[in-house]
Amino acid sequence: MKIFLDANVLVSVLNKEYPLFTYSSRILSLASHPKFEVYTSPLCLAIAFYFAEKKHKSQLAKQKIDLLCQHIKIAENLSKGVSDTLSNKSIHDFEDGLEYYAAESVGCKCIITEDIEDFYFADIEVLNCQAFFKRYLLN
Repeated sequence: MKIFLDANVLVSVLNKEYPLFTYSSRILSLASHPKFEVYTSPLCLAIAFYFAEKKHKSQLAKQKIDLLCQHIKIAENLSKGVSDTLSNKSIHDFEDGLEYYAAESVGCKCIITEDIEDFYFADIEVLNCQAFFKRYLLN
């Protein structure tokens, strides 16, 4: 199953933000599970770096992003995603549109975010960390 991690999930792992870290770190660990492919986008990585850098020094934030990138896949933010976001009248937040189309471009079946309501326009399943954990990992 291909899953897409929103920036807020990455930030919770990089900065060990509890109580979300309990679920987000387990979801991120699925990158080594053969049944899952874990994706994010360059935009999400940039946002995660920004918040990691605020909590840690720049060098440590870079190391954390580097380690993260060794384990997950990157869904590109292509020009098609930009034009699709701009032309989709139901998308009001440009960033969320870019993330959605990045996830869609690689065939992700689920977007994992703590801001579920931001993806009201999505045709892809959208779950928060706890809901994803309960639905897909507790069976």
